[in-house]
Amino acid sequence: MSSTSIKQVALTQFALEGYEGASLRKIAEEVGIKKPSIYAHYKNKEDLFLHVVRFVFQLERRRILAFFQEQMELETTLELRLRGLFDWIQEEFESQDAARFLMRMTYFPPQALHGEVMDIVYPFLDGLERTLAKFIASEAFNGKLSQEEAMQFAIAYMTLIDGVSVELLYGGSVRYQKRLQAAWPVFWEGILHLYEKKESTS
Repeated sequence: MSSTSIKQVALTQFALEGYEGASLRKIAEEVGIKKPSIYAHYKNKEDLFLHVVRFVFQLERRRILAFFQEQMELETTLELRLRGLFDWIQEEFESQDAARFLMRMTYFPPQALHGEVMDIVYPFLDGLERTLAKFIASEAFNGKLSQEEAMQFAIAYMTLIDGVSVELLYGGSVRYQKRLQAAWPVFWEGILHLYEKKESTS
């Protein structure tokens, strides 16, 4: 049995039970091995957990980049492309263990491993902001945004994602959509006002 199989089963268990609730015994049973066999691949539960965290954040980064690559190939507006990520996030959360796990670790890392997990989370978020800034700079306002303006746009967008997405954990999809439908028009009108006003005075 490979380390990858153990990691995949562990992902499901950690996504369902959290770090504290998941057990190596149950993970081993799901894989079809004895618990001591896990130690041939991972030193302990903490080591397995951190391997899962790194795997998930790398996987989801690739999936998010693929989403934006697909969006760039569509003949739609920037607003629809950026707004579409919110529906994609909901679909991922409702159907993918990795997405649920990523969101829980972003907001609620286990206290005992807080530092180690956030050392993975923050580079993920920073890298996503940089990627978004490049995407926005090339797509928004005929490519007239400066790098600083595009990064400001990206950070504001990521902040909205943070504020809305936490409802998937706390309140469910109905509350998520309610917040999104209220917040998105305000966010987008603010973006248009900020940058179109700048363009008109330049």
